[in-house]
Amino acid sequence: MGKLRIAVLVCLCCMAYSCTGKGKSVEFTVLQWNIWQEGTMVPGGYDAIVDEIARLQPDFVTFSEVRNYDGTRFCDRIIRSLGERGLVYYSFYSYDSGLLSRHPITDSTTVFPENGDHGSIYKMVSSIGGRRIAVYTAHLDYLNYAYYNVRGYDGSTWEEIPVPSSVAEILSVNDASQRDDAIRCFIADAQQEIDEGAVVVLGGDFNEPSHLDWIRETKDMYDHNGFIVPWTVTLMLDNAGFTDAYREMNPSVTDCPGFTFPADNPLVPVERLTWTPKADERERIDYVFYYPCKGLDLTDVAVFGPKGSICKSQRVTEVSDDRFIEPLGVWPSDHKGVVARFSMSLPCL
Repeated sequence: MGKLRIAVLVCLCCMAYSCTGKGKSVEFTVLQWNIWQEGTMVPGGYDAIVDEIARLQPDFVTFSEVRNYDGTRFCDRIIRSLGERGLVYYSFYSYDSGLLSRHPITDSTTVFPENGDHGSIYKMVSSIGGRRIAVYTAHLDYLNYAYYNVRGYDGSTWEEIPVPSSVAEILSVNDASQRDDAIRCFIADAQQEIDEGAVVVLGGDFNEPSHLDWIRETKDMYDHNGFIVPWTVTLMLDNAGFTDAYREMNPSVTDCPGFTFPADNPLVPVERLTWTPKADERERIDYVFYYPCKGLDLTDVAVFGPKGSICKSQRVTEVSDDRFIEPLGVWPSDHKGVVARFSMSLPCL
């Protein structure tokens, strides 16, 4: 009887190890990328998008500026092009923003429909090793772009204007956009996924800075003109429990500003890369957010794109401590992307 009891204990210990040991966790990567009108603004842009995805092979890609030009379905084209490289990806029809997945998609939803170019959010559901994962892509409203107002330009017409006199005035302009409306829809939908135990990740070009970046230490930098601004969208996500992957791993805003726009692009004239020719408009507006949960760990994050930016109509090279994954060839965008890597424990099956 004693030998039987010992045998049972050994079996239980082996089962426990199989559920918590190193073999029961996986890594996955998320790439957020504004592809500047499907790469059509840069010679060789579409092929460059395919080349870089084939090089990085992210598990999930959240696109901004999907246009489906000339009656084509952009994500279908990308899947075919990647298939020619021997890579299998999945997607579904979307407009304005888009999603790719290396894992079969079991569901997809329009969370915030595009209407009048005021932004969009889509969701796809998949699973990795039996664990449900919901990935959202967002390309938010580009109008009432209030961080331009701070720099002396109207955020809807980009004409020169006086700098606002208060944070209240800045946020009044900012919140006239539909960015906050879209994020409310995301938070409501994501909460249902969280309640079901899903891993939730959001990638997007928010067209809005982070409240974590406009702080006391930066108020006199980058033409912030002395302002400390609690920007709406990222604060909403913060209050709802979501984590900004880049700022989580790079908490020093001064050492790692993480600028994603405007990216320098040597194939494009400077005047096509800047909206505020007299101002320093460098900003971090492209993000990967995630909802912290048991068994999910952020392990790495980097800016994806060239080290060059545009500042006051000049091409400049960033000398920050930001880590870059630089392109190997043509850069197809006026944005830089974000790549985040996660480690996820799997359920004991």
